[in-house]
Amino acid sequence: MPVFTAEQLRGVGTKVFLAAGAPREEAEWVSKLLVKANLVGHDSHGAIRIIQYVKAIQKGDINPDAKTEILKETRASALVNGNWGFGQVVAKKAMEIAVKKAKENTVGTVCAFNAYHVGRLADYTMIAVENDMIGIAMANSPRSVAAYGGMEPLLSTGPLSYAFPTGCEIPFVVDIATSVVAEGKVRVTLHKGGKLPEGCIIDKNGNPSTNPADLYDGGALLPLGGDSFGHKGFGIGLVVEVLSGILSMSGLSYLPNKKGNGLFFQAMDIRSFMPIEEFKKQVDALIRKTKSLKLRPGFTEILIPGEPEFRTEKERLKQGIHVPDRTWEEIKAVAATLGLNADAIVKL
Repeated sequence: MPVFTAEQLRGVGTKVFLAAGAPREEAEWVSKLLVKANLVGHDSHGAIRIIQYVKAIQKGDINPDAKTEILKETRASALVNGNWGFGQVVAKKAMEIAVKKAKENTVGTVCAFNAYHVGRLADYTMIAVENDMIGIAMANSPRSVAAYGGMEPLLSTGPLSYAFPTGCEIPFVVDIATSVVAEGKVRVTLHKGGKLPEGCIIDKNGNPSTNPADLYDGGALLPLGGDSFGHKGFGIGLVVEVLSGILSMSGLSYLPNKKGNGLFFQAMDIRSFMPIEEFKKQVDALIRKTKSLKLRPGFTEILIPGEPEFRTEKERLKQGIHVPDRTWEEIKAVAATLGLNADAIVKL
């Protein structure tokens, strides 16, 4: 399994997307976020997506030079048409609009449609945090998750993210799928030739499976909570579907022509409620209290959402990013279709 620095992988992604017709700013931004996902340990949303994105450009599902436009707008809201640009570009614009509106009106809410895969939602809620605001993000996509008790895909993985500013502590960031596991993690497991933990997916006959290939052969992901408590994840998944599928006008996940991500983004100005420093102080206190609690047998510490990613990034910046052999071979093959030698790029 080859190991690369973040700079090497960003270089590959940028050159590949440039060769595929993306403007430099867009190519660099998308590559930055993909590699950020690798750095924080979410390889499912990392360099493996270079393969998917280039094929989508070649197929016409991504317009790498698309311009995002606002279709409807009020003082506190906006509806955005991404015109099938890179999802990362559309999502960045959407959250920036939400932040601007929140500065003027306490809360800014932006929905977006016609956006390709946006990657990790935490990247966008953190834009709000960097502006001393609370960030909220939800997204839908083509169906892959069964209803609780059902055997057919109905919902998307319905990810959602919340991010809160802190003072001395690392940012408090929640970014989860409303399925047991994200589809991309199943894809990574498939590329590694591994097996999934029990309780993640069912095959096309509705039977539990640990073989990741079964998901792509008519199977489905299970809602968060699995067979025992999946009604909870299923309920949250339906909420995400309404806000990011219906309200955004991007379409419901189960529709046969569904593509890309529908987005529901929100930024909230904390200063409209209390002094920002007091808010940060109290969030810090909450984090410290949480981490000081007595531990159950078998546990060594309590981790705050966002903390595993923070630690993984520090480690991978030092030790490099491991890319599965199959993934690297497919990246090289895609680069070759654009006249590029990926091995030569990482040696520059």
